[in-house]
Amino acid sequence: MTTLLLAPELFTGEGGIMRILRLYLKALCESSGDGDSVRVISLNDGNVNAGDLAAYSDRRLVEWKGCARGKANFCWAALRMGLACDRIVCGHIGQLPIAWIISRLRPGLPYFLVAHGIEVWRPFSPLEQRALRGARRILCVSDYTRRQMLSHCDLGEDRTVVVPNALDPTLEPPRPGKPDDATHLILSISRLTTADNYKGIEHLVAAMPAIRAAVPGARLRVIGRGDGLPALVAQARSLGLEGAVDFAGFIDDAGLGVEFERCRLFALPSQKEGFGLVYLEAMAHGRPCLGARSGGVPEVITEATGVLVGYGDVPGIAAGAISALKRDWSLDALLERARSFSYPRLKAQLESVLSAPEAVRK
Repeated sequence: MTTLLLAPELFTGEGGIMRILRLYLKALCESSGDGDSVRVISLNDGNVNAGDLAAYSDRRLVEWKGCARGKANFCWAALRMGLACDRIVCGHIGQLPIAWIISRLRPGLPYFLVAHGIEVWRPFSPLEQRALRGARRILCVSDYTRRQMLSHCDLGEDRTVVVPNALDPTLEPPRPGKPDDATHLILSISRLTTADNYKGIEHLVAAMPAIRAAVPGARLRVIGRGDGLPALVAQARSLGLEGAVDFAGFIDDAGLGVEFERCRLFALPSQKEGFGLVYLEAMAHGRPCLGARSGGVPEVITEATGVLVGYGDVPGIAAGAISALKRDWSLDALLERARSFSYPRLKAQLESVLSAPEAVRK
């Protein structure tokens, strides 16, 4: 059995899609038999550090190609490897048409799609519709994403399955513990581009005066980069929040653990999270979360692990943050919630989906 994984990126860029597809690569390698093999093609990656790749693969990974954003190069590599493989796993709907084309050239070749979030919360083109209907299974990171897909393409519910994201076991283990009682630091991690303004960082900044009025000394630390940063800095300055809001820029995975340990609350009141892997990472460090009652977030944050607020509701965000900062959270409940989204669980679900018989097609 030879499996081909198509990915937009695995190590270049930022965000949850890249992080979860690394786990898919790891799971595909570990789930393969002794005589099986895995191949992977990444559109955006170029040269990859061998150590980074080794953390998510083993000897079953027999071929790896990064296309350095070259779409023609990606398509030719996908055709070459796909025609010689036994199944294809697509990490993004943008690459699904090439899997469909390969399946037309090699009838009977099964292919699967991982559906993450906003990239599939929309009407689909005729080509995408054909490619979706040809997929054996579509693995959705949340039930919200699954329902959104079904509302735009009549696939049949048995063709879609929810496979939640998982925590990365290769990262340095968290050192969870309760924060100091005097700590009133709110942490947020997000891309800060104008294209990602749905993340709600400006709403969080706008809520800080009210938060500080109720919790003196409360501070906000925002980690991330992008072309939207200057506007956020100007907003904080206009609200007189110098010294109360800190924009820290990009911090790598190794440094994020320290950031989680320093905060009392993680907050990302985003409108369009397909899942919200970063909430789990906060919980794994024993930190409660504030999120918007939108997208897949309510499937991650429970009453025991955080608070949900209306997207864009600045007074609601302030009230939720104040309540969370003053509450004595159960460390055990937070850690148990994080453990329920483990890598072994994702691996087992992936094995089950890939080995299941073909569903009835619409």
